[in-house]
Amino acid sequence: MYTALRLQRKLKQRLRSGETEIVVVAPEPYMTYQPFLPEAAAGSISPRHVVVPLRRVLPHCTIVIGEARAIDHTKRTATVTTLASGEDGTGALEIEYDELVLAPGSVSRTLPVPGLADHGVGFKTIEEAIGLRNHVIEQMDIASATRDPAVRDAALTFVFVGGGYAGVEALAELEDMARYTSRYYHNIKAEDLKWILVEATGRILPEVGESLGRYAVRELRGRNIDVRLDTRLDSCEDRVAVLSDGSRFPTRTLVWTAGVKPAPLLAATGLPLDGRGRLRCTAKLTVEGTEHAWSAGDAAAVPDLTAAETGRTTAPNAQHAVRQAKVLADNVTAALDGAPLTEYRHSYAGSVASLGLHKGVAHIYGRRLKGYPAWLIHRMYHLSRVPTLNRKARVLAEWTLAGLFKREIVSLGSLEHPRAEFELAAGRRPRPGGDDCQ
Repeated sequence: MYTALRLQRKLKQRLRSGETEIVVVAPEPYMTYQPFLPEAAAGSISPRHVVVPLRRVLPHCTIVIGEARAIDHTKRTATVTTLASGEDGTGALEIEYDELVLAPGSVSRTLPVPGLADHGVGFKTIEEAIGLRNHVIEQMDIASATRDPAVRDAALTFVFVGGGYAGVEALAELEDMARYTSRYYHNIKAEDLKWILVEATGRILPEVGESLGRYAVRELRGRNIDVRLDTRLDSCEDRVAVLSDGSRFPTRTLVWTAGVKPAPLLAATGLPLDGRGRLRCTAKLTVEGTEHAWSAGDAAAVPDLTAAETGRTTAPNAQHAVRQAKVLADNVTAALDGAPLTEYRHSYAGSVASLGLHKGVAHIYGRRLKGYPAWLIHRMYHLSRVPTLNRKARVLAEWTLAGLFKREIVSLGSLEHPRAEFELAAGRRPRPGGDDCQ
């Protein structure tokens, strides 16, 4: 989206004359600003303000909502299936192109843990974030109503696997939300909730440094969150999380945030990949050894020209992806004009992480901050980075209102099965299925 946005501005005259066309293929009609997913899950931000509608911000581009299944770069064609592909019987679209920009990002990296596919849920999409919020509150409703102690204990046990940004921020924000929500239940206290963070290495939040990582562990444990370092999830069959240290936790909530991997599309392109499955790219963001192909973001292995060690690539995070998109768009424009290309070079500015409302850690330009100042910097940084003035104003307004009024504690689990009520009224038994967390 960022690349198309900049190309749209730089090629404005060519787009108007019809000389150039920008086609954006995406599986959803919006871009998700992922750093705000934890706050959306906690109810601090409305879900619709975490996403940016492509058709609104890219009015001069052709938007195709679908999935690229294969790319034949020798013929310069992309095979794309759309929502209409199965309806009209015409099959997939064959889209021809002159320049190819591949930025499909990453997907959750899962391991062959027994029961994970049946009971786990990820935390990479807005749908997963909102579904998890609804699920957590629903589990509190179950625990409040059941007369079975085993069901109550499992409902109030929440296991998160992965101690990176996604896992720590999601757990911290949801624990904050659930602890606040518990005050409205007559038979659930905050200390009844059991939160467990499982991390396979000896530290969490490695991006913010070792000392701040230790502080984050102390902060979480001070809130009665059970942080298990050097521990793996061995199994979660039958809704029982079995850890490598021998612990067993009956649970109805297992959140998997243990890393990401490149989008599967890359394997169907025939373009050169590195050992991790990412596109091998040059510092100019061209695909190595391939003309008219470009990439950036999580899918691209881009040389880090600012690193002291040779052979290192830029980290797969939003900080690099957004800046790479700017250079990529400029280089595509330069290539069309026959001008020289620019190398991507960006020094790492630092990292920020939220540990819940008014709590956080930050490592900015060598300075370490924690607590309220770090949390404030976290919000200011991401507010400055979320796309469009419209979204910035809406997010700021919601933060302001959240500071003046009480949190919303409503679960809208029926959103996942909107026809269930009507099917029941029509005399049909609602079809089985539901939230993977349940």
